[in-house]
Amino acid sequence: MLYGREAELRLLSDLVSRGRAGGGGAVLLRGEAGIGKTTLLHAVQEDAVAHGCRALSALGVQSEASVPFAGLHQLLNPMLVGRSPFLAARQQEALEVAFGTAEGAAPGMFSVGLASLELISGLAGRSPLLLVIDDAHWIDGPSIEVLAFVARRLEAERAVMLLAVREGHDTPLNDAGLPELQLAQLDSDAARKLLTARAPDLHHSLRDRLLAEAAGNPLALIELPAALGDDAGAEETTLPWLPTTRRLERSFLSRASTLPDLAQTVLLIAAADDEGDLAEIFQAAELLDGTAPSVASLEPAVDAGLIEIRGREIRFRHPLIRSAIYNATTPSRRLAGHAALATVLAGQQERRARHRAAATPGVDDDVALDLEAAAVRALGRGAPRAAAEALRHAAYLSDPDTHRGRLLLRAAEINFELGDVTVARRQLAEAEPAKLGSGERLRLTLWTEAFNEESWYSPERVRAFADVADRLAYAESGGAALALRALWPLSISCWYGDPTQETRDIVVKAARRLQTRDSEPMVLSIAACADPAEETAWVIDAVGRLTPEAVRDPAEQHALGASLTAVWAYDLSWPFLCAAVEGLRREGRLGLLGEALASQAWAAIHLGKHRLARTAAEEARRLSRDTGRPRWALVADLAIATLASERGEPDIANEIIRTTEAELLSVGAQSILGFAQFARGRYAMVNNQYNDAFEQLARVLDRNDIAYHPFVGYQGIGDLIEAAVRTGRDEEAQHYAAQLGALAEKTTAPYLRAMVAYVGPLVAPDEKVESLYKSALDTRALTNWPFHRARLLLGYGRWLRRQRRLVEARRPLRAAVESFDALGVKAFGQDARAELRAAGETVGGPGLDRVDTLTPQELQIAKMAAGGLTNREIGARLFISHRTVGQHLHRIFPKLGITSRGQLHLADLGGD
Repeated sequence: MLYGREAELRLLSDLVSRGRAGGGGAVLLRGEAGIGKTTLLHAVQEDAVAHGCRALSALGVQSEASVPFAGLHQLLNPMLVGRSPFLAARQQEALEVAFGTAEGAAPGMFSVGLASLELISGLAGRSPLLLVIDDAHWIDGPSIEVLAFVARRLEAERAVMLLAVREGHDTPLNDAGLPELQLAQLDSDAARKLLTARAPDLHHSLRDRLLAEAAGNPLALIELPAALGDDAGAEETTLPWLPTTRRLERSFLSRASTLPDLAQTVLLIAAADDEGDLAEIFQAAELLDGTAPSVASLEPAVDAGLIEIRGREIRFRHPLIRSAIYNATTPSRRLAGHAALATVLAGQQERRARHRAAATPGVDDDVALDLEAAAVRALGRGAPRAAAEALRHAAYLSDPDTHRGRLLLRAAEINFELGDVTVARRQLAEAEPAKLGSGERLRLTLWTEAFNEESWYSPERVRAFADVADRLAYAESGGAALALRALWPLSISCWYGDPTQETRDIVVKAARRLQTRDSEPMVLSIAACADPAEETAWVIDAVGRLTPEAVRDPAEQHALGASLTAVWAYDLSWPFLCAAVEGLRREGRLGLLGEALASQAWAAIHLGKHRLARTAAEEARRLSRDTGRPRWALVADLAIATLASERGEPDIANEIIRTTEAELLSVGAQSILGFAQFARGRYAMVNNQYNDAFEQLARVLDRNDIAYHPFVGYQGIGDLIEAAVRTGRDEEAQHYAAQLGALAEKTTAPYLRAMVAYVGPLVAPDEKVESLYKSALDTRALTNWPFHRARLLLGYGRWLRRQRRLVEARRPLRAAVESFDALGVKAFGQDARAELRAAGETVGGPGLDRVDTLTPQELQIAKMAAGGLTNREIGARLFISHRTVGQHLHRIFPKLGITSRGQLHLADLGGD
């Protein structure tokens, strides 16, 4: 019976009930050791099974925390005997390779995640499913990443996931965004009832003492009376005060110390083991002490309430028992236990290597190399974080004069690729004094400088960095490509920061020296970001000789596409970004995919592809948070805010801008504030707040302002100049227009040239206004910029009307209305309608566009389904289950006024 947990049990049971009906989800239970997480999970599981649910479970074990995908294997492997009918061949292979039961190319983490989601979805389709993961803080990192990925995607499934973590443990689940349930201490009434039920014969004075010291911790209320033995009925007994966890550990140890020696040996081996398999534990115990144990020899431990025997497995009744026994054993005995396990596991390379490492008290190069081989195997299974950790451990087991430096350098490079720059920087510093080969020493220097933010602004440091890059290019195979990879973050820093021209020149020249062929994508990307003002014309000319197909790596397609957006060449960036999004989606590289989608969203905003911008931004926001890239999520949020302003949703836009700006300031991401100012400026323009628009946008071009960012500033230059004109700031308008014209001529950037055409009539003398409007509208200057062309039509019509040429005004105003409606830009469309009415033409409100009733993800799904993709194919592209796709389609059909998939082609879903 549960005491004092009625509310929590009801909440979780209600969640499981909703899951049975197809509205699944996940909850993270959090609480201190012994607070009752496991008991609550068992109660929910029993109730769920009684109501027809199937339950799958996994238990985190501290010694398994470094074994990649061990937790996921424990949860799902019972369902993977033979070929699963729910998985495509690639998904089956991804799980088998991750679990080490098959050879193959290393699967990406999200490929494993999608395969797990599809397997769970398929199982849930047959019967409702409950997934219980206890002690999740000790589940290995790769498994936790997958479980968090799945947990966020169960809304449309008949599946519920419950994860329990101990308070105070740092785990990726802390940032997973899952709903949390905090288990508090039992109240005094529930605590008294529990203690009375478990120890009815306690003397009342001792009962009060235990109640006070247990402090509402259920495990303490159960276990502490058992430790008193015959003293439980005494009025007084020696009971020194200790923290609850320490007292529980002492209680467990006192029981363990009375066991026969053989049982104590088995418990030590079980505590050190990472699977609980009786056969291997018995073999290791016999190696350690020379006596073969049996199940009968463990009966005293079972009777003492320390362990349970479940089939072929030993399970400790509580993790505190395992940790107490393990930590109380002498160091030499622990080392011997791991050595015995390593001998037994001779045929299991990864586990053997880890136990050999745990059995090694000092430097041992042979053990280190064994652990390095395990790291290579972990990489092959798609677990780079586990590989980096194994390499780190191997490095500390190596002699500084042999392998330590090399292993730390490799771990740092993997951590850099994972985005863990702080960890990578620390490992490089540790590798520096160790022995390294000449090429390795160059790599170390290169990465050390790349991670040193101070060097990004010092010409001397950057020059030294460039020299190292040159030497590395000739020192080892692939050195040039590695050097370009290291130059890339420096060029990004040049774009976001404000280095000297000398620094920019050094970065660009270093990249060009590493160029191995004409129009090399990474060289173009680095040059564009390092020095937009001087290099854009050359980059644009070189890109004209490239196609996305010629750039095979989606990561390079993304780098080039993003760099082109950084130099105002949004139309040129578009095919590269689209190819990058498709390639990264196909390869399951969701971290980079989130970044590419964010770049695509902003390019789409400037290109007038507003519906696609919204779907890209929403997906970028979701994936960036999924993959731990919050800054890119904030960039996507600002794109969403800009689009909300244009759709006539000012409250939504203002709230997103406000919260995003606050978060940017809190994390010190001042370099992104320029995007926030652009969103604020567009919000003000949409709402005819021209004075505010000018002030917001001018900040981005003010070198003394915290939001200063000249390259972002020119993205909003058209709005800034129009706001200046509308508020009588003619001198400022002319000043900014002259700056724009000079930069557009120098860089040849398509967007800047289009803005020159757009603002020309706004700043021209009266006698030239009309000719400039006509010239801009009749030429190709605004062909790729339909949003600004529609605004120019609105401006021309407004000018004609104010010249009292009403009949002539109607034509451009009518075209503006049609363009804004087609783009889905309701706010400017309202202005165009108002002008058209003032010109004497009756015009109704915008018609209901059924497509605009779809959410961004629904629009994505509708387009893919209309293109002939199956639900499984759509799910694989969007990293959701096919069942979720089906539920979306059932919501999409009535919104579009159709009844089946075959009618999707009748709906105008938009071409962008």
